[in-house]
Amino acid sequence: MFIECFKVGWLATNCYVVGCRETKEAVIIDPGLETEIETKKILDVIKQNDFHVKYIINTHGHHDHISGNNIIKEATNAPILIHESHSGHVNADQKLHEGDVIQVGNYKLAVLHTPGHTPDGISLLGDNVVFTGDTLFAGAIGRTDFPGGSFQEIIQSIRRKLLVLPDHFIVYPGHESSSNVGDEKKYNPFLQM
Repeated sequence: MFIECFKVGWLATNCYVVGCRETKEAVIIDPGLETEIETKKILDVIKQNDFHVKYIINTHGHHDHISGNNIIKEATNAPILIHESHSGHVNADQKLHEGDVIQVGNYKLAVLHTPGHTPDGISLLGDNVVFTGDTLFAGAIGRTDFPGGSFQEIIQSIRRKLLVLPDHFIVYPGHESSSNVGDEKKYNPFLQM
């Protein structure tokens, strides 16, 4: 599985290009980009790897994760996907549900509904990896003080859907650096209660 992370926007959101080298299919997760330079870097990687972008996936509807949706859609003609509970400003072409499986060439990403940071939060579970959006970070969790946020719900989402994964699974969050499930179980102060 090809994974490349780009720090985009003024909040340094992690935008991921995830692809299959064999079939040349790819998805772009959380294109929160704001400049032409950011757009060019992502599209250059798509071109260099001869990828066809199958989907644009939003882990939730906050501006720092969706601001580049339309630019990327114009450039790739890929449909935009977001969880069914999203009620904001994303013009999604397809709504996602818990348990949906997104095929990316020879790889699959399973949709886990992980509300708490937002009601529409999702994580994407792949082979030995999980893309957590703003639900789980290295050593932290997503903020819950926004409208629709819930501390109890985010902790429940993390415990029931993410911490049950094998320790070696890599956590690719919406901001900052990656981690793994085992380290988050042991060292994340928000999960030691």
